[in-house]
Amino acid sequence: MLQGLTGWHFLIILAVILLLFGAAKLPALAKSMGQSARVFRGEMKAMKDEDAAAAPAADPGTAASVETPATDVRADAGGTADTKS
Repeated sequence: MLQGLTGWHFLIILAVILLLFGAAKLPALAKSMGQSARVFRGEMKAMKDEDAAAAPAADPGTAASVETPATDVRADAGGTADTKS
């Protein structure tokens, strides 16, 4: 794709960019691009941290098992909940 381009071609492209955006707007454009890249990297790091934190909790072999007390609702006992002994 860029096989036929030489250094002169890149200089011409740079000159066209300077003409289009102007020298005054280029620093603001570069700052905006830098901030966007920083936010993107931060979001990617946050997603990786969330995935790393969720992975051990999802593994049933390492998670502690917590049992809830068993209840028995009987229709013949008036619908009250009795605990199993």
